[in-house]
Amino acid sequence: MTVIMAEKDGMVTFSVRVIPWASKSEIVGEHDGAFKVRIASPPVDGAANAELIKLLAKLLGVAKTQVEIISGSASKTKQVRISGAAQTTITSILKAKS
Repeated sequence: MTVIMAEKDGMVTFSVRVIPWASKSEIVGEHDGAFKVRIASPPVDGAANAELIKLLAKLLGVAKTQVEIISGSASKTKQVRISGAAQTTITSILKAKS
């Protein structure tokens, strides 16, 4: 199954499946239509969400303010929105890292 992405008004939305408490933060593949991401931070006080935003911004070459968790902030499966990057660019970068 591939990751489902939607592009609208210069923003790209997609799902991520977060695995906290990992040894390092990285994208490790796909799971049920979402990118599977290991996060080194614990899921406490928003630390895992902050680490996810930092990781995606770094990989995609955008500012952290351009990465937003739009739903699922307290869940392992989250909807993320990226502004300022094209869907094809995001897809190729994240698939290459997984």
